[in-house]
Amino acid sequence: MPKTHQYELTVTWTGNTGTGTSGYQAFERSHDVSIEGKPTIPGSADPAFRGAPDRWNPEELLVASLSQCHMLWYLVLCAKEGIVVTEYVDRASGTLVETADGGGHFEEVSLHPQVTITTPEKMDRAIALHERAHDLCYVANSVNFTVRTAPAVVSAVATG
Repeated sequence: MPKTHQYELTVTWTGNTGTGTSGYQAFERSHDVSIEGKPTIPGSADPAFRGAPDRWNPEELLVASLSQCHMLWYLVLCAKEGIVVTEYVDRASGTLVETADGGGHFEEVSLHPQVTITTPEKMDRAIALHERAHDLCYVANSVNFTVRTAPAVVSAVATG
């Protein structure tokens, strides 16, 4: 029997400016995402949809989730294979397409991990493990759009 994991959190709308949803422009899209024992995440809609630009929106959080999941799998795989990672930065991006009915969907997310390793003799394997990390990522396996990975791996060992 497969293991299952349950994730429970609370999303609380905080954008009632006094008249509730009496009109499209009458309320803020602000909300809080919370879970016991962790810092609250201030959320909103994308600014294009009347959201607060200083708060996280669901679309950003989806892109972040894909990036985080890939990174965490990659680091575990490297550790298991003796590849020493000393730095990892991903400048991830996502493309959302609005549809004529007012909805929309993600078309793709691109991950661009920049990884530094101190085991240059394992460079080829360090690059290849990005594909395995993608295959194992729970979040990437749960979305219905393309998640592209374009990694760059460099050695921290000085040559000369």
